[in-house]
Amino acid sequence: MYSYFNGVIDSTSTNNVVIDVNGIGYNIYVPNPFSYEVGKTYKIYVYNHIREDESSLYGFKSMEEKELFLKLINVKGMGPKVASGIFATGSIKGIVDAINKENLLYLTKFPKIGDKLAKQIILDLKGKVYAETEEVEESSLEELISVLENLGYKTAEIKKIIPQVDASKNLEDQVKEALKLLLK
Repeated sequence: MYSYFNGVIDSTSTNNVVIDVNGIGYNIYVPNPFSYEVGKTYKIYVYNHIREDESSLYGFKSMEEKELFLKLINVKGMGPKVASGIFATGSIKGIVDAINKENLLYLTKFPKIGDKLAKQIILDLKGKVYAETEEVEESSLEELISVLENLGYKTAEIKKIIPQVDASKNLEDQVKEALKLLLK
């Protein structure tokens, strides 16, 4: 029904924004509402979720994010609220990499996603999702830090060696390189 709204952000809340488009305020659920500035103009790509007892709008900053969201909500057991929550803390590149590399640990860090749902996401979407944007460096370093913290290393130790790790390598090679540096 709707593809996008181009308007001024009127207000933000914990899980939504209100965008004013020609005098009409649309309530749109977004992953990170506080990343929008009140009074600024934004183009928000939307998905209109209609059920017999509900009609809601879910919004995204890019078309690529919306397309990945549409694929996620087609996974058995995945609703729009859970799928939207993934984008609150995960990058498109990180999510796509986790799916294609069968990284259950990354997927289960999101709210309301357990092992069963993470395995279903991988089963349904592996090889069918791709990331076009180049967010590699930032998201892979966040993943690397998370993996090293889960292995028991302190944040202070990790931050000392992070600049020495080659961000262009895949996560597995980054972890190996980081562990070598940490063991010195």
